[in-house]
Amino acid sequence: MTYLVNGLYIVAFAMFIYGLMGLTGPKTAVRGNLIAAVGMFIAVVATLISVRHTSNWILIIAGLVVGIALGVPPAKFTKMTAMPQLVAAFNGVGGGTVALIAWSEFINSQGFSRFDEEPTVHIVVGSLFAAIIGSVSFWGSLIAFGKLQEILPGRPIGLGKLQQPLNLLLLLGAIAAAVVIGVGATNDGVSQLWMIAVLVLAGVLGLAVVLPIGGADMPVVISLLNALTGLSAAAAGLALNNTAMIVAGMIVGASGTILTNLMAKAMNRSIPAIVAGGFGGGGTAPGAGGDGEAKQAKATSAADAAIQMAYANQVIVVPGYGMAVAQAQHAVKEMAALLEAKGVEVKYAIHPVAGRMPGHMNVLLAEAEVSYDALKEMDDINGEFSRTDVALVIGANDVTNPAAREDSSSPIYGMPVLNVDQAKNVIVLKRSMNSGFAGIDNPLFYADHTSMLFGDAKKSVGAVTEELKAL
Repeated sequence: MTYLVNGLYIVAFAMFIYGLMGLTGPKTAVRGNLIAAVGMFIAVVATLISVRHTSNWILIIAGLVVGIALGVPPAKFTKMTAMPQLVAAFNGVGGGTVALIAWSEFINSQGFSRFDEEPTVHIVVGSLFAAIIGSVSFWGSLIAFGKLQEILPGRPIGLGKLQQPLNLLLLLGAIAAAVVIGVGATNDGVSQLWMIAVLVLAGVLGLAVVLPIGGADMPVVISLLNALTGLSAAAAGLALNNTAMIVAGMIVGASGTILTNLMAKAMNRSIPAIVAGGFGGGGTAPGAGGDGEAKQAKATSAADAAIQMAYANQVIVVPGYGMAVAQAQHAVKEMAALLEAKGVEVKYAIHPVAGRMPGHMNVLLAEAEVSYDALKEMDDINGEFSRTDVALVIGANDVTNPAAREDSSSPIYGMPVLNVDQAKNVIVLKRSMNSGFAGIDNPLFYADHTSMLFGDAKKSVGAVTEELKAL
């Protein structure tokens, strides 16, 4: 039976890796996700076979039923605008589960003191590592969810200069409690209290680390927490001698770490700087110019926007979170089709951190069946803005802010942005002049060659589309 279980695990791991390869592009992402899901089903079946002699089948079945009942409806019915929140919530559930597994094993073994044989180092260290990292991931993901859902303010919430010393004390406290448990210096009853101390200190650390991080850094934070959840799962698998958890956790941890690094580079920020928090606070006063005088944005109409784009040679669409909120991707696709029918070349400029999670804009546009070839990454499209007649910005704020290049006092100075300001004409679709998720005003909106089309993005694009049909 062991050979059968191991064989099924190998098949599952192969499907995990093959499925992950499919997630590298929109055309293969759905298939890759299905392949990985089948692999996980096989891994679950293999695990159930390995515990066939258990007397807890009722609890196991109940857990599976509850998990399916709680997991399927949100995944099926959550709108694309709320997908970052769903990712944060699911990731938190994973981290919390790992922490509970570590705690449960600790209770069952009565503080590692009553194993059938002396617990090895990898069991003790793996369990305690999983407890700390899993708890940090769970509580940190809750804060990320709250900020994305706007239950909590997107701005940094912290203690200023005292925040990092506090975080360090919490980390050292959790490690110290884990060391006390590991060396077995307490009796069973007291060791349980030390284990609770580990979980509590790690949980408070998760809250303290994510609360001071501004909303603009949330895409990177989600990716980082995802990596931590994977690592904690691998550690728990090591302690439980569960091959499936080890391999799956390492795949998630490694891919999450790589993605986190790529996202940080896209923002020209180091991961320690992001974890240190502070980015995403209040910015300049709305409409403030370099000379301190207030500037006024220039409003336009759907008819004028349609005329500008209809007689352009090239239009670059710059999607942002505003497009996601309005669910305007299908309307944008229809508008682009009309422009292309008039001989206008339409491209889409995708910033790596546009939206609220990695690849947010790619997912939205792929859902609308926009050609993958039309989606251009930042490095590929930035050189074309100076040759572009019209740049249409749909709810993108921070990723189009020229202050990142020009204003050394700006909180986002040095962050790579789309060179939208270099286009001959810029049309910005926004509900209002409110700043973006980072809380920083965008001087692009007050530029002489920029026009603002106010309103819901979907309705605005629809109005432009109707005007294009009339031309």
